[in-house]
Amino acid sequence: MTEGVQVVVLCGVSAGLIALAVWILLRVHGTPEKRERKRRLSVHQQGRLGDAMISEATENTLYYFYTVRGVHYTASQDISTLREYLPADAHRLIGVAGLKYSSKNPANSILVCEEWSGLRAPAAMPEGDAEVAG
Repeated sequence: MTEGVQVVVLCGVSAGLIALAVWILLRVHGTPEKRERKRRLSVHQQGRLGDAMISEATENTLYYFYTVRGVHYTASQDISTLREYLPADAHRLIGVAGLKYSSKNPANSILVCEEWSGLRAPAAMPEGDAEVAG
């Protein structure tokens, strides 16, 4: 084999190995959405319960704060993929809520996931009061 052919073969093999490594990394780590879902479910299954205060709610994000063992945490959770589990008006969620946090890393917390919700349902208005409010 000539040197030119050897170089071409080595380049082909190395390109194949790089492609394989990228494929393995993507397969193992998945998309950011899959990693976030895995994190939420892990915190749900292994996390501890606590109380949080939701300070702001936008269409896609809940901002909240909580205290664990005397340490104050401020956090947010992207809820764009969890809209089906939430009321239409996210602003009604502002107030006290339950949360789950990782005992190994209390900064890793959730308010809602696919299998659990610490969100308190807003009080429904009795039908007779709807006329007064409107």
